[in-house]
Amino acid sequence: MIGKNPSAAQSSSASAIAQNLPLENQSKLLLAITPRVSSPLQPLLDFRDSDIKFNLGSLMSTLRDSEHEGWVLAAYPDPKTSRPLIGAGFSLDLPVREHPQTDPLNPTPFLEPSSAQLWQAARLDAVRLQGILNQFDDDLAAWNKRNFQRKIRTHELTPDLTEEEATQLLRISAIQAVHNARAYCRQFDQLTGPQQMALSHLVFQMGVNLEEFTHFLGAINSDPAYREASLLPGETETDAQHWKNVQSMLIQSDWARRYSTRAIAVIAMFDPNYDRDPWAAERKVRVQVHPLYAHRHSNRRAASVKTASVTHKATAHPTHRS
Repeated sequence: MIGKNPSAAQSSSASAIAQNLPLENQSKLLLAITPRVSSPLQPLLDFRDSDIKFNLGSLMSTLRDSEHEGWVLAAYPDPKTSRPLIGAGFSLDLPVREHPQTDPLNPTPFLEPSSAQLWQAARLDAVRLQGILNQFDDDLAAWNKRNFQRKIRTHELTPDLTEEEATQLLRISAIQAVHNARAYCRQFDQLTGPQQMALSHLVFQMGVNLEEFTHFLGAINSDPAYREASLLPGETETDAQHWKNVQSMLIQSDWARRYSTRAIAVIAMFDPNYDRDPWAAERKVRVQVHPLYAHRHSNRRAASVKTASVTHKATAHPTHRS
């Protein structure tokens, strides 16, 4: 005779009891006895601020800045693909994507859920998402991409999300970027706070395309082939040399030339001394990304300092629009 499974018997008994309870209490009891199925997004839902060394809110604020992703509360077309974005560049219609972990030394799997899954993880209504997509398609057909961009600049678009809803969507997207940054970098937990934030920022902007930055990923993971290529025979790589090499791999990329403003800010954060003097770290990178611009900027700054010393008035700095 085969004995009964105690947990199965307990579940059956509890189900019978539930049938005799008021309707409002049945769901609570059944939820307690129903085995929980792990969601593919569970690592994102389990995120804690203590998992990282930087402030997630700081990353979100940077992404919202107009010098980076920007902040639009209505669906708008991607400048390249014309597909719908919202908030700080959140893609509204991405499917689930395969992104296998090919590094045998990194146990963290990549998470590439669909836009709809992230939308629901942000506690937004799925039916509402489809309505926004339908309206976007109608608007794009009626206005074309150029007029759509003009309406963004002149603030003519009717918001599809509230500020709070868009922030919820940005938060879950930023957490996904942090998770995948850990999947790209074996020693993510040993990075400094600014370095973790820089890598997470790169992942947020590039997504799966960061796989193409093989030299950068090889350098940040200290793969022997990339380490030896940057050293002379018999030379030992110091920590400063390592991070200078990591930065160099990004500085030499097309991404740094095309998105120089955000690239300078991100690459500078890989400097291990960034916390001590962020401006100095950015100056070093700016000189290498845009030597001529850096020279002119330095002259203007010197002139401003000279003027301030004569007039005793502080020079005002422009603010970025969110």
